[in-house]
Amino acid sequence: MKKITLLAVVLLAFAFPAHAQDGMKKDAMKNDAMKNDAAVKPADPELKVVLDSWNEVGRKLTAMAEDFPEDKYDFKPTPAQRSFAEQLLHAAGSNYFFTNPVMGKEPQAAEDPKRDQYKSKADIVAFVKKSFADGAAAIQSKGEKGLTTEVVYFPDQKARVLDIAYGLIEHSGEHYGQLVVYYRLAGLVPPESRPKK
Repeated sequence: MKKITLLAVVLLAFAFPAHAQDGMKKDAMKNDAMKNDAAVKPADPELKVVLDSWNEVGRKLTAMAEDFPEDKYDFKPTPAQRSFAEQLLHAAGSNYFFTNPVMGKEPQAAEDPKRDQYKSKADIVAFVKKSFADGAAAIQSKGEKGLTTEVVYFPDQKARVLDIAYGLIEHSGEHYGQLVVYYRLAGLVPPESRPKK
């Protein structure tokens, strides 16, 4: 009988800590899972996402416009291409294909503002800033629900506000990429490629 009692005590001594450890592991796993669930944030509203994207590409192009040396503003990689200044004017001017219809105005007639209208670097920087500020104001004016409203985009075409905005964001991003090449060909490092301080 003593052997059975001793055996039961020994088995309980080894079994209880293992069972207790399993319970503690399960509790820790539950706590980790609850922390992970609590850490997941909901998606941002569409208005914030499109506005942030619009403002970010605008910030990048504005930084380039402000940074690139004025004496190189008419630099062209080849004679057939736009100059650095003309690239900025094209990207900024194209924003009004979004802003004007969204704000109930007639789409602009010409795609590219002329270089002789914007003679100095300061003129071009101001135009780039204004075009992105006007676009951001148009996005905000529509609000979350207004992003899916349709506007006349071209004389014979309607499009949703959101779709036009994303199209122009992508267009500006393409010109940002082209201007990175202009920087490199001119022997310069683009602002976004420089080490952060």
